[in-house]
Amino acid sequence: MPDGLHLALTTLTVARLRRSAPLDRRTAGRAMTLAPLVGLGLAVTSAGLVFLLRVLHAPDLLAAVLMIALLALLTRGLHLDGLLDVVDGLASYRDPEGTRTVMKRADAGPLGVAALVLVLLLQTAALSSAISQHRGTLSLCVAVMTGRLAITAACARTPAAVPEGLGALVAQTVRTGVTSAWCVALVAAGALALAADPDAVHPAWLRADIGAAAVLLGLLAARLVRQHVVRRVGGLTGDVLGALNEVATTVALLVLALGATTTAAAAGG
Repeated sequence: MPDGLHLALTTLTVARLRRSAPLDRRTAGRAMTLAPLVGLGLAVTSAGLVFLLRVLHAPDLLAAVLMIALLALLTRGLHLDGLLDVVDGLASYRDPEGTRTVMKRADAGPLGVAALVLVLLLQTAALSSAISQHRGTLSLCVAVMTGRLAITAACARTPAAVPEGLGALVAQTVRTGVTSAWCVALVAAGALALAADPDAVHPAWLRADIGAAAVLLGLLAARLVRQHVVRRVGGLTGDVLGALNEVATTVALLVLALGATTTAAAAGG
């Protein structure tokens, strides 16, 4: 297995594979470049539950809860933990060093827990809506890949907060052109996938706009959050990467759910 793919799988998923070579920043750059592909694999695996649960006539909300839960298990909850730690750090209103100290604590603060619960509720509600419109797998794939692309983008230019840890290993290891290429590819894939939806009743061009908007708005939200967090934390850390993933994934899911619901209601009216 290529070293970059090996590092991507062991960093971004629950997989535990024997390391064949020592880690270096070049390998880290390759791994972060592959992050959206790893996201696709995670989404497809989690979305496989939808088929089984639909065969069993399970409610859409139950299917959404189980899909989100499986996705968290497949990633060891690292991204969710990063979101919690970052919110706790920001809530401390300390200088960068103090903020990082709070983020490293084992306990969880009330704002961090509230943010975690809110994100999980939003993701579940949006995914439940997508499943009810027979777009569960598609929506999850687009959103999860968008979340991982936010990680790739953050590793292009953002400096590390400290000289050790995951942030130091991956910071500024991805070429900007690679991020741009991934963005164009994912926007196009999201637009084409929704435009080709055979069960939709609203125009293909409108469905394509929703797919593209989900990716772009997810990445934009992650970028805005990254700019603020980096100022407060002092640079990139593993927790920051996890938080950016959850922000982009959540926003993309919300856009897909709200866009589809709005256009479907308009078509029905």
